[in-house]
Amino acid sequence: MKIRKRENMTRELQEKLESYQRVWAEVDLDAIWENMVHMKENIAENTKILAVIKTDGYGHGGVPIAKMLEQLDFMFGYAAATYEEAHVLREEGVKKPILILGYTFPYCYEELIREEIRPAVYRRDTVEELATAASKVGKKAKVHIKVDTGMGRIGITPDEEGLEFVRFLMEHPELEVEGIFTHFAKSDETDKTSANHQLELFQDFIKKIQTELGLTIPVKHCSNSAAILEMPQANMDMVRAGITTYGLYPSEEVSKDIVPLRAAMSLYSHIVYCKTIHAGQSVSYGGLFTAQKDTRVATIPVGYGDGYPRSLSGKGYVLIRGKKAPILGRVCMDQFMVDISEIPGVMEGDKVTLLGVDGTERITAEELGELSGRFNYEFVCDLGKRIPRVYRQHGEITEVRDYFENF
Repeated sequence: MKIRKRENMTRELQEKLESYQRVWAEVDLDAIWENMVHMKENIAENTKILAVIKTDGYGHGGVPIAKMLEQLDFMFGYAAATYEEAHVLREEGVKKPILILGYTFPYCYEELIREEIRPAVYRRDTVEELATAASKVGKKAKVHIKVDTGMGRIGITPDEEGLEFVRFLMEHPELEVEGIFTHFAKSDETDKTSANHQLELFQDFIKKIQTELGLTIPVKHCSNSAAILEMPQANMDMVRAGITTYGLYPSEEVSKDIVPLRAAMSLYSHIVYCKTIHAGQSVSYGGLFTAQKDTRVATIPVGYGDGYPRSLSGKGYVLIRGKKAPILGRVCMDQFMVDISEIPGVMEGDKVTLLGVDGTERITAEELGELSGRFNYEFVCDLGKRIPRVYRQHGEITEVRDYFENF
C-alpha cells in the first residue's frame, strides 16, 4: 500500500482524487477531532480517553486518525483487536500506549513487549508465556487484566477464582499490571440496570484486589461509547471511545442530545451508464425488479465486492443531483442499478452519493444499517480495500490511502 502525505502535494492529491471515478470514501478528520473534544467535555476532568481504532479505525483508517489524535493531551492511547493492528500503528510512528482488547497469541509476545503494546490477560498460560518472553527481551510487559462481569466473552470472573488469578499474576515480576477493565453488554439500552450491575461487580472486585491483595492498579476502565454518553458514574480513570469516535451513535436507544457527534465518512461514486427500459423488462440477477412502465435506469460501479451490502437490493437508495434514486433489483458484486426516472437531466459521469450529504438530502450509516438488516458499525467496518480513503482536514485534502497502488 502506498501512502501519500501532504508535503507540497496539494495539487497531486487533488489530481489523485479526480482519478477516483469508480468509488472513494472521504474521511473528515475535523469531525473526528471535534467528536473527541465533545466526549471529553462530557467526562470527568482527570479521565483519559482510549480511542478504539480496531478494524482499521472502523473502516475509516486507523493510522491517519491515530496520528492526528496523538496531539490531544487527554488521549491515553489506542485500542486494537489484534497484534497485527497494533504493530501497524507502531510501524507508522504512533507513540502512545496501545491496548489489545482480545486474545494475543504467543508467537508475537517478544515483539509486543519490545514495542510496548499492552495485551489483555485472563489466562494463566498467557501470564507464564509473557513472563518468559519478557525475560528474553529484558523488558517488563505491561498488561491489562480483563474481567468478565456479564459480557460472557473473555475475562476472569470477579470472585475468589478471579482473585487467585490476580495473585498468580503478581507472582510474576516480569509483568507490570498497568490496567484492569471490563466491558458492558447492555449500556446502549435505555434500561441501565444490567450495566449498573456490571459496574458494581467491577468496582467491588477492584476493592477486593486492593484490600486483600494490596495491589493498586493505575488505569481502571469500563466505559464504552454508550457509557461515555450516558453513564458518568462509570468514567473511572479512562473511557474507551469506539463508534462515537467516528460520529456514529451506538444505538437508537441512547440520547443524541448529550454529546453532539458528526459522522466522519462519506462514500461516493459516478454513474457509468444510463438507459431506458420498457414495461416487462427486468433488472439484475433473478429479475426481482420488472418495470411496469418506461423507466430510466443508471448503473453504479460499486457492489458487495466493495462491502456495499447485497441486502440493500430493492431497499436502499443513493443520492444523485440532491435527489433519492432507489436501488432496482439485486446489488451485484461490482455494480448495481438505480431508478433515475424522477431526476431530470441525469447523465453518465454524474456524481453519486452512497453515504453522506447531497444538497438537502442525507444518507446515514444508521439508515443503511437498518435497511440492510445490519447496523451502523457493520456497514462502515465492511467497506473494503478496493475503496481508497481520502482524508480532509481544515478544508484541504491531507492524505490519500490507496490500497491498490502497489497491487
